[in-house]
Amino acid sequence: MFLEDLADRFLVSQSQLSRIFTTWIYLLEKELSLLSPFPSRNIIAQTLPAQFAHFPNIRAIIDCTEIFIQRASSFTAQNLTFSSYKHHNTVKFLIAITPTGAICFVSKAWGGRASDRYIVEHSEFLTYLQEGDLIVADKGFNIGDILAKRKAYLNIPPYLKSKQFSAKEIAAAKKIARVRIHVERAIGRVKQYHLLDSVIPLTLKKVIGPMFRVACFLSSLDKPLVR
Repeated sequence: MFLEDLADRFLVSQSQLSRIFTTWIYLLEKELSLLSPFPSRNIIAQTLPAQFAHFPNIRAIIDCTEIFIQRASSFTAQNLTFSSYKHHNTVKFLIAITPTGAICFVSKAWGGRASDRYIVEHSEFLTYLQEGDLIVADKGFNIGDILAKRKAYLNIPPYLKSKQFSAKEIAAAKKIARVRIHVERAIGRVKQYHLLDSVIPLTLKKVIGPMFRVACFLSSLDKPLVR
């Protein structure tokens, strides 16, 4: 519901309701983040679902997602937030999930213009990686060299190098697709929170990141996506 509607229902001013909302968003972000840690490699190995047998060293599956925001009056802000992919002004987040489907990392909000590579390189995600870790992603994530600096590895669907894929490449693409789909399912869970349905007004620009992170953390309290 909009702040004006809620303020009317609870007989308080919109400014007071806004302060209450903001306070609780920040509190929930801080408290719920403790329930969504980036698990150790040992924990991931102990809980690895059977369908990940081809990826024994997997540490996380990653993807980026975008939330529509109101267009700013500033041309600089418009440029930084315009997404050529969504053809709209957006904020963008990097999300990582464990093989069971639990969200274990959510980046801060970036302008929609930021590339997937840039967000990976400048977020805290890399600090969680260890030597030998395998990261699964879509082919848009051109980050193999970035992960190599951490002695980690990237597994993405193969690019078409000739007129058609070989049987080996098709089999590899299918294996990756079967596990990568779970990060899309996890993001789908997050976007079921109707707070993120509409275009987010700029009056909420300071709490868009915390709002999205709270939705991510709450979604991880649901039943595991993969068993």
